Amino acid sequence: MTLPPLETVRRNGRAIACRAAGEGTPLLLLHGIGSGSASWEAQLEGLSGRFRVIAWDAPGYGGSDPLPGGRPHSGAYGDAVADLLDGLEVERVHLLGHSLGGLIAAAFAARHPRRLLSVTLSDAAAGYLNSPEELRVDRLNARIEAMTVLGPAEVAKRRAREVLSPSAPEETYQKVFAVQSRVRPDGYAQAARMLHNSDIFADAATIGVPALVMYGSEDKVTPESIGRDIAATINGARYVTLKGVGHASYVEDPEAFNAALVEFLDGQE
Repeated sequence: MTLPPLETVRRNGRAIACRAAGEGTPLLLLHGIGSGSASWEAQLEGLSGRFRVIAWDAPGYGGSDPLPGGRPHSGAYGDAVADLLDGLEVERVHLLGHSLGGLIAAAFAARHPRRLLSVTLSDAAAGYLNSPEELRVDRLNARIEAMTVLGPAEVAKRRAREVLSPSAPEETYQKVFAVQSRVRPDGYAQAARMLHNSDIFADAATIGVPALVMYGSEDKVTPESIGRDIAATINGARYVTLKGVGHASYVEDPEAFNAALVEFLDGQE
């Protein structure tokens, strides 16, 4: 499949870009900190026969303008999701957030609950708000310094393997690297600050729609123990282990990922 072209809406003076394929009930995909809308190629292709699949570029990524200020909170990203839906004239969605996108999905759920049909959190990041201050500061500074000094391509070269299982083929690595190497440093820095000042658990506890939590069994970035704790926070959440894959589960094994998602979403129709 050729990736759908970027389309852009403007809300509150800012551009928000996305790719879309298919018709039917909207399914909105939110990527992680080192990614972008292009990473969802297998979902745009594999799910568009059943849903209107929409993959955004988060603020400061791809074709989207950054948020105001240097330290936007997760709620500001959640409101940007609402802005995109308004621009696309979409009222309610199935929402899926991967990694950092999981933090954003939970923030959206807390702030805009009536716009949700369901929520799926995939290898979601928990945020570092409740970590020791020194650890939070050191990790944040290391992230931003690496992107500033090395640049996106070199960071991607070092990072792409970390989000995959040891058995992932070279082709999958190249797919992850290609998207990571195009990350914009300004958007990455904003997102890193949000990650290090957020806690998913408070927002996740407010989710009142059907919820699915999925983690790769080989995820070393956000281990399954985090996923199970998040799932326990959400009333009635379903938990699924994606066997043999790492953090970028939807890229590494899109067939298993899509099948688990469709099984869950079919139960909501």
